[in-house]
Amino acid sequence: MSKKKRILSGMRPTGRLHLGHYTGALENWIKLQSEYESFHLIADYHVLTTNLNTDNVYDDSVQMVIDWLAAGLEPDHAPMFRQSKVKQHTELFLIFSMLITANRLERNPTIKEQVRDLNIEQVIYGHLGYPVLQSADILLYKGEYVPVGEDQVPHVEITREMARKFNNQYGVVFPEPEPLLTKFSRLIGVDGNAKMSKSLGNAILLSDQPDEVKAKLRKAVTDPQKLRKGDPGRPEVCVVFSYHQRFNNAETDEIAANCRSGALGCVDCKMRCSAKISEFLDPMLQKRAYYENNMNKVLEIIGDGENTANEVAENTMKEVREHMKLG
Repeated sequence: MSKKKRILSGMRPTGRLHLGHYTGALENWIKLQSEYESFHLIADYHVLTTNLNTDNVYDDSVQMVIDWLAAGLEPDHAPMFRQSKVKQHTELFLIFSMLITANRLERNPTIKEQVRDLNIEQVIYGHLGYPVLQSADILLYKGEYVPVGEDQVPHVEITREMARKFNNQYGVVFPEPEPLLTKFSRLIGVDGNAKMSKSLGNAILLSDQPDEVKAKLRKAVTDPQKLRKGDPGRPEVCVVFSYHQRFNNAETDEIAANCRSGALGCVDCKMRCSAKISEFLDPMLQKRAYYENNMNKVLEIIGDGENTANEVAENTMKEVREHMKLG
């Protein structure tokens, strides 16, 4: 039997996750965990690149892990661990920082987009260099594949460059990871103006109870030309219909036809959609309730993941130090 290839995936800890997190990453992680040897990083150091307030990072990390577990990540297959508890991340980050120029990092298109979207006036050194820390995150576990969408391929290329430069300078330690291109489904927020985001107040959380889902769907944007039941609608411009396509696919043809004919009103459409989303979330709510009532189990899972990660990370760093003649 051939050995499974290794991947590393991570998220910044932002607390409870929403449906956009699920369709954009978590759903894919759950599928991949049986096909690959997976490591899942709670990227708490990465929070500092855009927010120096760390008051809630620990609680946010725990809540995020509960959602990971409730959604179906299995800690026996995919250890989950905090970046800040594996000190080798910062050691390898420092070494990699010596192998790349500032000019190369300034060409990273994602940095330009974040500066624009977040209205950042002065880019801090850590923000500019976060792809280097990301490279250390991946290569510390000798990740062979990185699950990304096409917009994240430039980050993988920087990681490949870091591996290549180190290997050429000191001898081969690291694989050059390949992007594992996956189709990420981005969910638009209930306001229809942007992708789903808690900070924008337009998100449906994985932990929302049916009444909360219903209340949020009531406010969701629909076709502005469909003012009342009986008016013909355009499902292709309706946020609620896009949710039907994702969470109620079996009925989308009927819903689209009845929307266009005017037979289906927006209120009824929203209530049908909220019921399907709550049906989808119900197993996660049950598992979340279990973990919330067994918090020691959650902390044990994180601790076990950190022990596993530290062991793998230290083995990699021993190789790094030996190749660099540092001990």
